[in-house]
Order: sequence, then C-alpha cells, then structure tokens
Amino acid sequence: MISVVEMFQYDFIVKAIIIGTLVSICAALLGVILIQKRYAMIGDGLSHVGFGALAIATVLNVSPLQFSIPTVVIIAFFLLRLNEKHKIKGDSAIALISASSMAIGVMVISLTIGMNIDICNYLFGSILAIKQNEVILSIVISILVIITYFFFYNKIFTVSYDEEYARATGIKTNRYHFLIAVLTSLTIVLGMRIMGSLLISSLIIFPTITSMQLFKSFKQVTISSVIISIISFFIGFYLSYEFASPTGASIVSVNMIILIIIIVITRGLKLCRR
Repeated sequence: MISVVEMFQYDFIVKAIIIGTLVSICAALLGVILIQKRYAMIGDGLSHVGFGALAIATVLNVSPLQFSIPTVVIIAFFLLRLNEKHKIKGDSAIALISASSMAIGVMVISLTIGMNIDICNYLFGSILAIKQNEVILSIVISILVIITYFFFYNKIFTVSYDEEYARATGIKTNRYHFLIAVLTSLTIVLGMRIMGSLLISSLIIFPTITSMQLFKSFKQVTISSVIISIISFFIGFYLSYEFASPTGASIVSVNMIILIIIIVITRGLKLCRR
C-alpha cells in the first residue's frame, strides 16, 4: 500500500491534488448557495452543457477549457433569463438544456471523430490527464472564484437566504444571480476534469447535504461543507490511486459513505435523547 508521502513525490499527482483541492473548495462554497436557492440541479445541467462544449472543442481542435468556459457561462445566463422571463421554470429549463446539450455533444463526436479516450475522460473524469496549460488556467480561475465569492459574501448570503429582504434593501438580485451562475459555470467546467460531466454535480451537492445534517447556520454549513469536501477529495483521490479506480467515482463514494455515517449518527443521537 503506497503511503501518502510517496504520492507527493510525483509532480503530476501534486498538480492533480492542488487543482482538486481548489475545485472542491469552489464546489462546496457554491453548493450551499445553490441548495439554499433550491437550484441544486443547475450543476448537473451545466455539466452536460460543458460536455457538449468540450465535444465541439475536441472536433474543432481548439483548447477545451478556453472554448467551454465562455460557452457554459453564456448558457447559464440564458438559463436564468429563461427561468425569469418565460413559462419554462426551474427544473424544466435545466432538463431541456441538459438533454439538448448532451445530445448535441454525442451527435457531434459520433459523426466526426467517434467516441475516444478524451471524450470518455470528460464523461467520467481523469484528473491525471490534465495538461500543463490547463493546470495553470484551472488554478487561476479557481482562485478567482474563491476570491470573488468572499468579496461578495455578504450580498450573496443575503440574496440566497432572503431574496425579498435583499430587494427591499436595494440589492440588485438579478446581478448576483448572474454572478452565482458565472461562478458555478467556472467551477463545473474545471471540475469536469476531476469528476466527469456525469458526476460533477455530486461534488456540489453531497458536502452541503452532509453539513446540513450537523449545522443550521449559513456560515457553519459553508465552513463544514468546505472541510468535508476537501477530506472527501483527499480520501477518494488516495483510494483511486491505490486501487486504480476512477477518480470521480471514488470521490463520490467517499462522500456518500460520509453522508450515510453522519445521518446514522445524528438519527441515533436523536433517538437516545427521547
């Protein structure tokens, strides 16, 4: 069994851990907001948009991240506008865009280059296959997302917790909805390399749901979500490396086990107090 210290001797593993940690933090921070707004499945929808964009980028032989990031941001903005101005609401709009994007991606690659290892990496994740330019871009964007989140924390909290109060105090809620959508889009695209488009939404949902079993306040849930997300990533990544299992699936499995353990413990404590 390889030790944790030995893992850090390899440059590609160090890069993967740095990116994975940053993306895990971003996903946990945004997960609290999205679940509070009952918009958790936007992560799943945008991940399918990201897959479609990455498929087109692969066919056009252009940089996957540089092409997919603006594409997903534009679709996120369109999704919000569709939700606000038309009769297609929430989960229906997400389902339409999600299915359409996945279908476009599959059709494009099947009619051109065919299903290959690169496309499978985007579907199921392959953090060790990240290229040097993608590493730098991922680190820069992740840090930008984290800084932006904390810079606008008070406004984001107010909009997420009580939108009516936010409007009453003069906060332009639509502007912050768009900011949240942009930050989520960036996180989704970056996280697809780790988790794949089929599993990235779990990185947003699981840590927050687990934290909500333990804490009630927004701040406590946010902090614990980040901690749980980082721990789950490290354990999942180690298990993936040790047993040659898919990275994304390993991380999700760890998140799932932690959630089950927390639920069992909290329910047990409640029964004991009765």
